[in-house]
Amino acid sequence: MRVLVQRVSQAAVRVEGQTVGEIGAGALLLVGVEEEDGPDDIVWLARKISQLRIFNDEAGVMNRSLLDCGGDALAVSQFTLHASVKKGNRPSYSRAARGEISQPLFDSFVAELVAALGKPVPTGVFGADMQVSLINDGPVTIWLDSRNPE
Repeated sequence: MRVLVQRVSQAAVRVEGQTVGEIGAGALLLVGVEEEDGPDDIVWLARKISQLRIFNDEAGVMNRSLLDCGGDALAVSQFTLHASVKKGNRPSYSRAARGEISQPLFDSFVAELVAALGKPVPTGVFGADMQVSLINDGPVTIWLDSRNPE
C-alpha cells in the first residue's frame, strides 16, 4: 500500500461539481492499494501517518504529528500511485488492485485511521472522476510505502 502524504492548510475533493470531502489544516492522503496488501499494511500506515511529525511546533520545527496538533486528514483513493512506466510511455496499472479488492482495503485503511486519530476522516468517492484541490503547506510531501518502510 502506498500513500502520498501532503501537509496542507486546506484540501477538498469534488465529484460532479459537489464537494464530497474537505479539511482545513492537516494532511491530504492519496492512497494506492495493491492486491497483496492486507491488515498489516493498513495498521502500519495508519499508525505512521497519525504519528508522522511533519507539523511545526512553537519554534517552527517539524516536531508535531496530526495527533499532537489536532489536524485533519482527507483520504483519496489513487490507483495511479502503482503506475509502472518501465516500457513505453503509457503507464501500466497492473500492480494496482482491482476495485473489488482495493475498495474494502481502502475502507479498512480509513477506518483504522479514524481509530488512530479519534476523529472522522473524509474521503473522495471510490472509483469516481474526482477533482482534488489543495494548498500544500511548506510544501511538505512524503511518500510512504508499506512494502518499503524506509
